[in-house]
Amino acid sequence: MSKDLQPTVDPTKMGLGRSIAVLTSGGDAQGMNAAVRATVRVGIYTGAKVYFVHEGYQGLVDGGENICLATWESVSMMLQLGGTVIGSARCKDFRTREGRMKAACNLVKLGITNLCVIGGDGSLTGANEFRTEWSGLLVDLVRAGKITEEEAKKSSHLNIVGIVGSIDNDFCGTDMTIGTDSALHRIIEVVDAITTTAQSHQRTFILEVMGRHCGYLALVTALACGADWVFIPEMPPDDGWENHLCRRLSDVTRGSRLNVIIVAEGAMCKDGKPITSDQIKKLVTDRLGFDTRTTVLGHVQRGGTPSAFDRILGSRMGVEAVMALLEATPDTPACVVTLSGNHAIRLPLMECVQVTKEVTAAMAQGRFDDAIKLRGKSFENNWNTYKLLAHINPPDAKSNINVAIMNIGAPCAGMNSAVRAAVRMGIIQGHSMLAVHEGFDGLAQGQIEPLTWTSVSGWTGKGGSMLGTKRTLPGKRLEEISQNIAKFNIHALVIIGGFEAYVGGLELVQAREKYEEMCIPIVVIPATVSNNVPGSDFSIGADTALNTITSTCDRIKQSAAGTKRRVFIVETMGGYCGYLATMAGLAAGADAAYIFEEKFDIKDLEIKVHLFSGNSRIIYCSLFKRNESCNSNYTTDFIFNLYSEEGKGIFDCRKNVLGHMQQGGTPTPFDRNFGTKMGAKAVLWLTDKLKECYRHGRIFANTADSACVLGMRKRALTFQPLAELKEDTDFEHRIPKTQWWLKIRPIMKILAKYDIKLDTFEHADMEHVIKKRSFLGK
Repeated sequence: MSKDLQPTVDPTKMGLGRSIAVLTSGGDAQGMNAAVRATVRVGIYTGAKVYFVHEGYQGLVDGGENICLATWESVSMMLQLGGTVIGSARCKDFRTREGRMKAACNLVKLGITNLCVIGGDGSLTGANEFRTEWSGLLVDLVRAGKITEEEAKKSSHLNIVGIVGSIDNDFCGTDMTIGTDSALHRIIEVVDAITTTAQSHQRTFILEVMGRHCGYLALVTALACGADWVFIPEMPPDDGWENHLCRRLSDVTRGSRLNVIIVAEGAMCKDGKPITSDQIKKLVTDRLGFDTRTTVLGHVQRGGTPSAFDRILGSRMGVEAVMALLEATPDTPACVVTLSGNHAIRLPLMECVQVTKEVTAAMAQGRFDDAIKLRGKSFENNWNTYKLLAHINPPDAKSNINVAIMNIGAPCAGMNSAVRAAVRMGIIQGHSMLAVHEGFDGLAQGQIEPLTWTSVSGWTGKGGSMLGTKRTLPGKRLEEISQNIAKFNIHALVIIGGFEAYVGGLELVQAREKYEEMCIPIVVIPATVSNNVPGSDFSIGADTALNTITSTCDRIKQSAAGTKRRVFIVETMGGYCGYLATMAGLAAGADAAYIFEEKFDIKDLEIKVHLFSGNSRIIYCSLFKRNESCNSNYTTDFIFNLYSEEGKGIFDCRKNVLGHMQQGGTPTPFDRNFGTKMGAKAVLWLTDKLKECYRHGRIFANTADSACVLGMRKRALTFQPLAELKEDTDFEHRIPKTQWWLKIRPIMKILAKYDIKLDTFEHADMEHVIKKRSFLGK
């Protein structure tokens, strides 16, 4: 809700007398249903009428049964469905003024003056054009006798809000579009499957992914799987790339049995000629004689179940779209709800469309550096990280610096991606990289050995910790640790892990007063399913755990579909941190998520029991999430027994304790990409810090800013001193004192039909796309 909205306004009355229509247009994308569901339910929550428009703009033009009233129940059980339940279609009629007049007439007759459009830039541009000429359309309709003056007066203004649904992530102004993460899941599943067979036969695989005008899918896939080469339309390869590619593939020093080349379908040379997967296959086969296979994924990338990320993204955008519509005035420009870091923001629709078009213009004019920058910081950072890690020839000059890497705490998916990126970035900088096995115990016992470029090959797709990890803290073994830091001449330390990694780093910093050997630069990279490390909004591994929980809940709901009237209590991990329970609750459509951070009592449990034991609701399947340490008395068994007793003859109750399966499995694309960027950035920071700390022929680092946590804060990766983060830490419960995701809990509650009146949502104000003229060639 916007900051300028008076807190006295009751959100459940905001939409009274208002009507909202929601449609999906253009290509489908996984997660669209989550956005539709959120739009409908939050619209109803505010008191508005909400209408489905079936078959996109075609349904808007045809009217009749294509525009129908939505109910709370009509969007049940659709979170886990791919595509769009209300249908999408390309519509030639809407491109004509006559077609738009029909659409306007249909909306006016139903009193609809708020339109939420979920689609790509073409669909959103069409919506803005519709809004711009709305007044003229009403005049023509009155003149033609299709509507009355009174009807025209009541519908004098049309509000438009867009939500971008596109697997290509080709819309400027947002870090991610709905469907992109799910498409990456499909691609990575194929890459992992290909990898096993390719390594068996020592083959080269060429994978073509979607992206006619945008190389995001290809670029992130290349980062996530450690591809040998990637072709994207924004940055064509230099002339003579054929020779460079063949040299890289034939480089025996890499020691790999597998070569992977990722190609975006819109890849091209600098002269504009397309680069096809068949062309690359012929090149590799003819020049190198390698056994080469080509896989073109096609529409499989659009299919399947949406990822947890896309469900949460769609839900948040749907909520914000309704708020934007109800807060809009005739002077408010049509806006689009986008994502920047972990924040939902509103941007003027046509500014975003304009920048998106300028990317295409930059590519057409050969201004490829500008095209990369116009795509946004997220895309540019991905490209820069890929360029650095694609380097395979270590520099001749060595830095004489030894950087040690270790994993601390419980294992989680994505740790190995961070280690791999850190090792390779260190080697590129000329450093010698050392593996510390088994955490601080291994550092104390001297379980340290060199890591090479090839020793971390294939690590991005492996779960757990290849280095081995333990929860032991260094406090009791500082003497031995300091001796081994000196013995192995360690100049810098990368600690990858959870809350123990953070506390262990603090103990090393505190020991600097006694042990001079500890005066080296230290960086902690958060990696834990609990997402409870101070200094970072996200931890490596949490996304994989979240998807594991969400997919398990999908199976639970499916098993209950035939039985009906069944309640499930699902216990998630996370210690005292309720991140997993809350986010999984939102992604799986849970009825409640009980967490430590938000106190609850027996009355809260009783309310839910009475809701289901009454006749006010038909129970098909209800999910309750419980964070493992949310309350020492209201345990999973207690809630199960309570609901089982109270629900006799009305509903059955089951419980599921998911346990350590949440820590296992292969990392998701998000965790692979996040881990890769964190590992690379950590070593680059250490390299700069080592130069600062070099005094009189040796390294001496004793300032607070020489030991930091590298974290994602709002919209950027930042380094924060360990010592400064102590103020924001609840050491007893192992959680940060401030946690951004708590602002999302009201969304989960509203979508679960809590009887609440909240004054605040996670709100967004209108911002603007910052156009840097130097990028635009002006």
